Amino acid sequence: MQPRKPGAWTFFRQWLKNPLRTAAVAPSGPELAAAMIAELPDDARRIIELGGGTGAITRALLDAGIADRDLLVLELNEELHAHLHRRFPQAQVLLGDARSLPALARANGYLDAGPADAVVSGLGLLTMPPPLQRSLLAAAFECLRPGGSFVQFTYGPAAPVADTVMRELRLHVRRGEFVLRNVPPATVYVYTREAAA
Repeated sequence: MQPRKPGAWTFFRQWLKNPLRTAAVAPSGPELAAAMIAELPDDARRIIELGGGTGAITRALLDAGIADRDLLVLELNEELHAHLHRRFPQAQVLLGDARSLPALARANGYLDAGPADAVVSGLGLLTMPPPLQRSLLAAAFECLRPGGSFVQFTYGPAAPVADTVMRELRLHVRRGEFVLRNVPPATVYVYTREAAA
C-alpha cells in the first residue's frame, strides 16, 4: 500500500466542503511540484506561493534550497492554513485572500527585503471569472520584480488565464511541462509581464 501524502485527508475534506474554492480533490504530487520548480528563474531566491494547500509545493521549494525567510505562503482556507502552519513552523505562512497579497506581504514585512523573484500558484484560475483572475494576477505582479515569473498549474487543456486578462495586464504565457502522473494530470504555465512603456 502506498503511503498517504501528508494532509491528503485534510485536503479532500476541504474539497468536499467547497469544491469551487478548493481547486483539486487531492494535493499536488511530487512530479508536479518538481515541474513547477523547474520553471522558476535560475536566480530565484525569494518566492511567494499562493494556495499552499497541504504543502506539497511548499515542501519542494524548501527542499530546493529556498530559505524559510524568503518564502511567503498564502492560504485562504483556515483549516489548510493551520495545517501549513503546523507543518512549516519556520516559514512565513499567512491566512488571507490572494487579491490582498500586496497589503498582506507588506504588513508581514516580507516586501521589506524587496520584491519576489517568482510567484508559484496552486489557485484554481481556470474556474474563476476574468475579473477575479485579473485582480489576483494584478496583485501577484505588484509583488514581483521586473522580469519575475508567475508559475501556475492547471488541469484544463488550455492556458487558464483569459485572453482579455492577458491583454489588460500585458502578459505573455509559455507552456511548461505536462505532468501525466499527477492526480489529475496537470500542465504548468509560466506568465511574465511586458515592461511598461
